[in-house]
Amino acid sequence: MANKNVELMRGEPEIAVRKLAIPIMISMLLTASYNIVDGIWVAGLGQAAIAGIGFVTPIFMILNGVSVGLGNGATSSIARAVGARNHEGASKSATHSLLIFLIASIILTVLLLVIQEPLLKTYGASGQSLVEGIKYGTPLFLGLFAFIFANGGSGVLRGEGDMKRAMYAMIVSVVLNFVLDPLFIYVLNLGSAGASLATIVSSVGSACVIMYWILIKKDTYVNVTFRNFKFESEIARDILKVGIPSSLDMLMMSIAMSLYLMFISSIGGEYGIAAFTSGQRLYLFGIMPLTAIGSAVAAVSGSAFGAKNWDYLNRTHKFGTKFATAIALVIMLILVIFAPQLSLIFAYTPETAPLIPEITNFLRIASFGLLLVGIGMPSSFFYQGIGRGTTSLCWTIIREVIFTVSCTYLFGIVFGWGLIGIWTGLAVGRILASILNYSYARYTIKKLETTLN
Repeated sequence: MANKNVELMRGEPEIAVRKLAIPIMISMLLTASYNIVDGIWVAGLGQAAIAGIGFVTPIFMILNGVSVGLGNGATSSIARAVGARNHEGASKSATHSLLIFLIASIILTVLLLVIQEPLLKTYGASGQSLVEGIKYGTPLFLGLFAFIFANGGSGVLRGEGDMKRAMYAMIVSVVLNFVLDPLFIYVLNLGSAGASLATIVSSVGSACVIMYWILIKKDTYVNVTFRNFKFESEIARDILKVGIPSSLDMLMMSIAMSLYLMFISSIGGEYGIAAFTSGQRLYLFGIMPLTAIGSAVAAVSGSAFGAKNWDYLNRTHKFGTKFATAIALVIMLILVIFAPQLSLIFAYTPETAPLIPEITNFLRIASFGLLLVGIGMPSSFFYQGIGRGTTSLCWTIIREVIFTVSCTYLFGIVFGWGLIGIWTGLAVGRILASILNYSYARYTIKKLETTLN
């Protein structure tokens, strides 16, 4: 029942990581373009609409984290079954994953529709911005199932090494969003609601394509069927022990981001916040290829772990970190060398031109953290692959909340280095945490080799 994707997962790990990472990179770049297109069309709705959508954005980020996290849980569980040549186990994991996606969709939709207004008020939304926020949020939360099944379904495909079709589904979503955004927002005059409807309909398109492959065409390695289905709590726990911690990653990063913003605001006010926000967009774009390599490492590690092939597990982690470090070096050089030119992307008007020197400083200092994030990020994904989602979450907390928040506070405020200190803290915190993360991953692999042989 194996297909070429499954054989790739079970084959030479270096080839598998490289081949699987490229479609994921393309998917992530498409996602970035998706967000840019959204931003362009939403910009014409006026200040109240932009503010209202802005208040919903943190909730949307957490929901995105949940959908991707549950997908990661499916990837890990299925990949380990694939490695163990347990076709029935992989199919059961996929079937239970779809059930978990459905339950999560229902619970989160009801919860968010009930709490959205008080939550938006807590964030500071009022008057017209509150009205616009609810107009944007309501369709988004009602259509949450599409988002979860699109991202979660991609996780099922990744579990059996089918990264290309996961990418094709993302292309469907991006193309639909590109067409529907202006149609819903301006032609049908739906405004804020049109922006979220375009996002949901685009996700429905992506989810339908994936579900067609899995449930109707049935040309996947996993065989999903609900005939004679029997719920097995052990399989659900196996998915959720990676899915839940992975879902919380985005929440932890949001907490860390809030603290960075507090420090920056106290030092540099709106100027500092604007410089950080602009530079951070470029930084996040830069780490997308590293995240893609990490996702490939998770899938291949899961397969090697399931097969109890410790040599392949070791080689997967080693190659993943080398590959990510090489890519990170290239990205870092681009961000450092072309920092002034890249700064112009977000500071091209006379009013924003004064931001260019500070965005340049951010890129030339904070980007040095990428050098060793290349060994840290694949290590975090490695834990997800072997089914240790809590360990992966702990390293996110150690990296972003403990080390990086402490270093930004130390250099920026305690040492009095100002914004330069904040940018330095971002790099130093991530470098230190990444070294520890990598070291612990190497220790984990050696321990697995000695205790499970």
